Amino acid sequence: MQVLTWDKNLLRRLPQVKRVSFDRDLFQKVHRILSEVREKGDAALNRFTKEFDGVDVSAQRLRVTEANVNAAFEKIDTDFVPILKHISEGAERYYQKDLPKSFRIKEKDGVTLAKQYRPLERVGVYVPGGTAPLVSTVYMTVIPARAAGVKEIVITSPPNRDTGDIDPHILIVANLLGVKEIYRVGGAQAIGALAFGTKTIRRVDKIVGPGNQYVAEAKRQVYGFVDIDMFAGPSEVAILADQSSDINYITCDLLAQGEHFGGQIYLVTDSKKIVEQMRRRVEMGIIIHVNNLEEGCNAINEIAPEHLQIMTKKAERWVSRIEHAGAIFLGPYSPAVVGDYVAGPSHVLPTGGTARFFSPLSSSDFVKSSQVIRFSRESLEKSRQFVQKLTQVEGLVLHRISMEARFLRSSQVSKE
Repeated sequence: MQVLTWDKNLLRRLPQVKRVSFDRDLFQKVHRILSEVREKGDAALNRFTKEFDGVDVSAQRLRVTEANVNAAFEKIDTDFVPILKHISEGAERYYQKDLPKSFRIKEKDGVTLAKQYRPLERVGVYVPGGTAPLVSTVYMTVIPARAAGVKEIVITSPPNRDTGDIDPHILIVANLLGVKEIYRVGGAQAIGALAFGTKTIRRVDKIVGPGNQYVAEAKRQVYGFVDIDMFAGPSEVAILADQSSDINYITCDLLAQGEHFGGQIYLVTDSKKIVEQMRRRVEMGIIIHVNNLEEGCNAINEIAPEHLQIMTKKAERWVSRIEHAGAIFLGPYSPAVVGDYVAGPSHVLPTGGTARFFSPLSSSDFVKSSQVIRFSRESLEKSRQFVQKLTQVEGLVLHRISMEARFLRSSQVSKE
């Protein structure tokens, strides 16, 4: 690992630290795919699936059938289903507590203000597949959507090059969670289908789930046609450690995150001993040597990591100092891997420093709100002078007339 001494401008000088960036060549490639899917629909999906996945998926084979799901149950170990049910129950309890609540404020003078939340109607979930299917992504995205009350959840996942089918574990998890629509399509073309719709795949209101750089760029480009969860990049972990931290735990946890393609790993520590040991143990990644843990927290906030493991003595002490992190894991027995699989909260997290302004996927991502406003005639009259002045300043005469019409003598206005 590369060893650096901390100062507040350090990360800005590091070319190897991958932050959110714009790739013109990638943009153009993805734009071409999305444009063709929008124009040619299912035919484009078939062409790109042949080109990128080596699988011929006609419009008739795009959608996974009930028979396909039943066949998947015969291809898995019998202990998989009870494990899934155990994990799902914990996640569902968490996300039921996570939902925002509607409220109503009745003020004096006849003004009532309220906010009501309603679930999105149709959500698309992208599940990476192929040679390394991310089965956990299914329940980490579907469960919060289901807890929010989403009526229609759609999954797209690329078919395996050898079998032409989606991994059976993905199909089973989706089935057990009540997902009725699953399609054999991946990559930027799948995002285009979800955003614009084709003859076979109806468009959705929101797209969530991780993917490679083409999927991430496609989500960026369709944002506005539909909502998305976030702009996700390579996975990353930062570990805050002191002299009490177990060197073997640190080594294993850093290597685990490095297992992801393009994964970024950081170790922030005030221990010279750990610095010397770790620089020889792990090849990739960055060690940031700080003078004390207060400075270490400043370094973490600059990194704004996807996963943060605080493995110091009295780890809880430092949580309040952390301003920017996707998920925070406390103590030696809370490795980031538990968040990937079993803890309950979603592992769909902001990456590339975007934890400064993005949050982890939650139930609230699957609801939208409406503002509810009611004025009585008396309360409108009390606001009359303010509206008159503001419409005068903005030069919007018809806005003022819209209000004044309520007070013309000839108007038949019911006093409510």
